[in-house]
Amino acid sequence: MSDVATRLDVFKTYKLYVGGKFPRSESGRVYEVTDSKGEWLANAPLGTRKDTRDAVLAARAAVKGWAGTTAYNRGQVLYRVAEMLQGRREQFAAEVALAEGVGPKKAAALVDAAIDRWVWYAGWTDKVAQIAGGANPVAGPFFNLSTPEPTGVVGIVAPQAGYGHSLLGLVSVVAPAIATGNTVVVAAAADAPLPALSLGEVLATSDVPGGVVNIISGRTADIAPTLASHQDVNAVDLTGAIAADGPGAAKALEEAAADTLKRVVRPELDPFAQDWTNAPGTDRLLSFLETKTVWHPMGI
Repeated sequence: MSDVATRLDVFKTYKLYVGGKFPRSESGRVYEVTDSKGEWLANAPLGTRKDTRDAVLAARAAVKGWAGTTAYNRGQVLYRVAEMLQGRREQFAAEVALAEGVGPKKAAALVDAAIDRWVWYAGWTDKVAQIAGGANPVAGPFFNLSTPEPTGVVGIVAPQAGYGHSLLGLVSVVAPAIATGNTVVVAAAADAPLPALSLGEVLATSDVPGGVVNIISGRTADIAPTLASHQDVNAVDLTGAIAADGPGAAKALEEAAADTLKRVVRPELDPFAQDWTNAPGTDRLLSFLETKTVWHPMGI
């Protein structure tokens, strides 16, 4: 008889990603995450309104430093995220396969698309000003220049599994927001949060400053209203709101955002209409930018 005891698997402990750290929910509570067949996968932190407010505080503290980083450097950081995600490709393919109920080849293709999306947005960081700003013609001896600036803190309701892609959809809404100098607080897909929480581990090792991206898992109905009504959040992306809680909840979030004059990216009325594998375009890059116009005399 062997003296070597049977080895037990070490199950992964998933945590929130807030301010560059990995806290448990302040409530200490978790919820079961299951695969497409209803089989248990893991316990995810059940984020609360307090966790969301803490994440907004971290995002606000990171705005000045991230917005002040050169566009070229932001591109380097986003490219580094792609590098680190590439190194963990097999892990993410497995998580996406379980989250989305797709085969290994399809899951690997979705992860590859997410990696490519980081690279795509990395290339735009120092080019977006060329399409969002410019020199304006004026009748006088002045230069009149318009330049884009980040809006600030953006709250994001991530696409839901079954309606979008738990990783590719997430990257497609997070990457453009931070590429242009904003910081974000993300309500991860409630039904498939594991790829999002694992992405936090990639971001933490990718030169992304703490607080630039914050990821909260749990019930969207608990997290999203806090983001929509919080006075220190400047804009909200409600992409996953209808899929998560229905049209009525999405409308209520828009109304709450209007009370504090937030920019709002509305969700598709049909959650199935968004195909995240399509070319992303520049719309999301421009969604969370403000325009600053400066006058300057030409001189003699």
